[in-house]
Amino acid sequence: MSQTTYSFLDSVLILAHPAEATPFVFVGEGTGSITVSMSETRTIHDIAADGSVMVTKVAGNNGQISIDVQQTSNAHRSMLAFFNRLIQAPPDQWAQATLAVRNITDHSGHLCTGISPQKVPDKVYKKEGGHVTWVLLAADIQSSTF
Repeated sequence: MSQTTYSFLDSVLILAHPAEATPFVFVGEGTGSITVSMSETRTIHDIAADGSVMVTKVAGNNGQISIDVQQTSNAHRSMLAFFNRLIQAPPDQWAQATLAVRNITDHSGHLCTGISPQKVPDKVYKKEGGHVTWVLLAADIQSSTF
């Protein structure tokens, strides 16, 4: 019987932008989850009155990456600094970031280009610390195995 094991600690996320001297590297500390979501439904079925099916292959690799982090984490501070620098940058730099996320345990990953932040995440102030979720939009997401 074979066994597989998954560990989030074996995941790494790298966010790079041409205007930044060094990329942001997230290796799990303060990060609760990373979710890569495609926006397009890639197949559509149209069913005629006689039951015949016309299959349509739809183009589109855009989507979003949601990064859930602790509100006091270095990851949140880095994302906030990244957002604030982009707000001040010329418009042609807005969607120039690239994001790569990989998990060495299951050999999966995503390369995302044309990255731009959707907005500063909502933040709740309450008696105990919480999480915030950064949503980054991607013009192109490629899934891979390595």
